[in-house]
Amino acid sequence: MKLSVKDFDFRVFPMNTRFPFQYGIASMTKLPHLFVSVDLEVNGTVSKGLASEGLPPKWFTKNPDTTFEQDLPAMRSVIGNAAKIASGFTGDCFFDLWQQLYTAQAEWAAENGHPPLLANLGVSLIERTVLDGFCRGLEKPFSQALRDNDLGIRPEEVDRRLKDISPASALPEKPLKKIIARHTIGLGDPLTNDDIGEPLADGLPYSLEESIRAYGLRFFKIKICGDLDRDRERLSKIRTVLDKETGGDYHATFDGNEQFSNMDAFREHWEKYREDSAVEPLLGHIIFVEQPVHRDHALEAGVADGLRRWQEKPPLIIDESDSEISSCRRAIDLGYNGTSHKNCKGVVKGVINAMRIGQCRRGGGEWILSGEDLANVGPVALLQDLAVMASLGIPHVERNGHHYFQGLSAFPGDMQNGVLANHGDLYRKHDAGFPTLAISDGAISVESVIGAPFGVDWTPDVSGFEAW
Repeated sequence: MKLSVKDFDFRVFPMNTRFPFQYGIASMTKLPHLFVSVDLEVNGTVSKGLASEGLPPKWFTKNPDTTFEQDLPAMRSVIGNAAKIASGFTGDCFFDLWQQLYTAQAEWAAENGHPPLLANLGVSLIERTVLDGFCRGLEKPFSQALRDNDLGIRPEEVDRRLKDISPASALPEKPLKKIIARHTIGLGDPLTNDDIGEPLADGLPYSLEESIRAYGLRFFKIKICGDLDRDRERLSKIRTVLDKETGGDYHATFDGNEQFSNMDAFREHWEKYREDSAVEPLLGHIIFVEQPVHRDHALEAGVADGLRRWQEKPPLIIDESDSEISSCRRAIDLGYNGTSHKNCKGVVKGVINAMRIGQCRRGGGEWILSGEDLANVGPVALLQDLAVMASLGIPHVERNGHHYFQGLSAFPGDMQNGVLANHGDLYRKHDAGFPTLAISDGAISVESVIGAPFGVDWTPDVSGFEAW
């Protein structure tokens, strides 16, 4: 296997949300959507790769003292440096490129004061761009290339405890054909139509109750803010809506949004939830809690004691703290139940973490590799993310990009038509004419996604977008 990476190109497309999406310390109303293209050769065959990512405020760096406009240059810097590292690479396998990229980026980021989660945004975008071209050059879907280990992944070089384990032995025999959509309930999202001040005349559901009725939702992700009184009041209202609209047939996760300084602080809140008769019934539907403790403290040694003492704790996973290739293993050793996957944290990292979680499951116990997402949308990023989720066998995934954006209505007509022509199972044409995610009985079909080289079955033309 021979891989040669040539030149990268960057294009940006501005996007506006349907309504403000409040999470943690940020409220998102717009963001730049970045497209990255690359020319490469796979076994001497010329190929092109494409990936994209929305760049949300205050996720990669949750610094309340800076504006998004101040944070954006750092995003540009880490992405540009990763492209510089990968440009000109020639080697025998994709994994060699990834190792070189990950190591050099980590060293550069440490020298320049960039946190690992932000630095790995650059790694993941370049990794995905090359993966797309690589799979196109092989004329193989990603899931098959992964199982055949065409990527050349050598997990023991990342984690010695994964010696003698191959991707094929640790991953599902076949990718999933359907994935359940886990609907995010943001901190400011209207729960009922009575909560809506100004209706949205765009033909898509707005309130939680509308969304449940429109999509047949049964899985939810509930964000909490860390203020006990506010959280208890809102959780009580959410429970009322979920019980009414689903008849009590639902599952949910909590997103702690890094709102707690340590595990004991979160435990105090959880125990107060249990004592509240209006909230306690909701806890029986919670399947795990994501990242309650701030990333600066979530993997400290003292967390292990707090988790060990908490005998009746819910399953707990990390998300933002999964910033380095070693983070998942450290979390497991401390007593967490696992981590999340999202493509913006890295595809190879997700595969390695899936192997770690699979290894733990063989020893018994409850181990979790979840699928999370902030506001992922097509025509590229969402599809590539789903291709990885399906290949890793993650059955339900947080999906809310379709809810915070008006489908793919912002993109040019040729892109909209390309999505509908090539991925008519994943998207449907809305009555207003734009593609919107096709969610039926709470699930989405990903058959066209897993049959494509790397999620996307055609190559959208992004040359008309502004150079970045």
